[in-house]
Amino acid sequence: MSELLQALAETLEQRKSATPESSYVASLYAKGLNKILEKVGEEATEVILAAKDAETSGAKDAVTQEMADLWFHCMICLAHLNLSPDDVLKVLAERQGLSGLVEKASRTPSN
Repeated sequence: MSELLQALAETLEQRKSATPESSYVASLYAKGLNKILEKVGEEATEVILAAKDAETSGAKDAVTQEMADLWFHCMICLAHLNLSPDDVLKVLAERQGLSGLVEKASRTPSN
């Protein structure tokens, strides 16, 4: 995992023991998975809107800003579920070199 992802994952883990009043991330943990997922959905929508705007305007800065927000909130979700970015990177590594159509067809219903 990159040093940046590792450092962020460690910070998110530390925030689990912080008070909700002292940390945005701790406040999301305190509100539970549904609130975290709500934020992931909100950020995903903002990525979509920014990308659509970038395609017509050429302004791509908003896409990277919104994508950073989405990744951040996805990492909070992972941490809440006691998963890490390494768990996701492992899946991506396993898929490397496979056709997306073949990989998707090989998944079991629980995947």
